[in-house]
Amino acid sequence: MAILVQPFDLKQVYFQKINALIRQVEETQSEAIEQASALVADAIAHGKGVHVFDTGHMLDSELIDRAGGLYSFKRLALKFELNNDVRKRPQDGEKDRSLEGLMKYALKSSNVHPGDVLIIGSVSGKTVFPVDLAIEAGQLGVTVIALTSLTYSRLLESDHSSGKRLFELADLAIDNCAPALDAMIEAPGMDAPICPASGIASSVIMWAIEARTVQLLLERGIQPTVLKSINNPGSDKFNDAQMRRYQETGH
Repeated sequence: MAILVQPFDLKQVYFQKINALIRQVEETQSEAIEQASALVADAIAHGKGVHVFDTGHMLDSELIDRAGGLYSFKRLALKFELNNDVRKRPQDGEKDRSLEGLMKYALKSSNVHPGDVLIIGSVSGKTVFPVDLAIEAGQLGVTVIALTSLTYSRLLESDHSSGKRLFELADLAIDNCAPALDAMIEAPGMDAPICPASGIASSVIMWAIEARTVQLLLERGIQPTVLKSINNPGSDKFNDAQMRRYQETGH
């Protein structure tokens, strides 16, 4: 009698992995999420800003100006472009730290003020920009919350001259529980693992923070600004009023 062998289903493996990841986040990071929510709620209640800086793994696109999301969360983004077409020459073997210090001037040009909250998302937490930003924001008197993979980051050497990684500089570090190198699945026939964990885990963490922040603000008698979907009839007028309200109240 022939034995039927079920095909290897990477889709099912993915669902198992991602569900286990979210459970791990809930079980291990609830206290950090609670602390972050309290910091954010307190900042909003006092008219302070909440800024999100992401190194490119979905976080700021997922959160900012979303229907059902807190309008108080604002993207902090920096674009730096240099054109110099001189012939390429050998490097001196040292790490490229030429951009260290840029964040000091970026913050001076920004609308980030002392007492604000800055959430920095970086999976590895080792590169110059997020580390430099955490240093400069801390010196400015901004509360820094890091969203990173502790397992991954602890294996890596910082690119910054301080030798520090993001989680070592933040006032509060939240672990997105992504594995080292981020990808979750070893796929037969592939030379590299697939399906990174950090993007979805970080989004889940941030929406949990937003949910708890709303609750904490309501307990203070503060109704925070939340936009409706633009596909909802009449939402344009509602959203316009909400955005004006945010500018007036800070929440």
